Amino acid sequence: MAERLKEIKKQTAIAKLNDVPTSPRKMRIVADIIRGVEVNRALDILKFSKKHASISLEKVLRSAIANWEAKNPDQTSELDNGNVYVKTVMVDEGRTLKRIRPCPQGRAGRIRKRSNHITVILDVKPAKVEE
Repeated sequence: MAERLKEIKKQTAIAKLNDVPTSPRKMRIVADIIRGVEVNRALDILKFSKKHASISLEKVLRSAIANWEAKNPDQTSELDNGNVYVKTVMVDEGRTLKRIRPCPQGRAGRIRKRSNHITVILDVKPAKVEE
């Protein structure tokens, strides 16, 4: 059991980016597009996306790819074959900066500058068993 878990952890690569100054709601729109997609295709999607959130997500994905290559130096052909895919993309809420803006009649309006934490996990597609 423990050896099986070690083998699974060896194949997966994780990358995190904390306190990205984009609201989690806007980041999740882009994250949903690349979830479950092959890595090279996900990079292309993010590169040509018009959303501002795709810049930060591309940065994290490139970091996860580098982590996967460092963990699996003998399996670099898996990237070229398209067997490495984005297993999980999590966008969690980060800290919120609270600012005040003047409003009519002497009131003050609240501005919430939201941020998020991104976690990307890569994995290798399981080998197909042919009968």
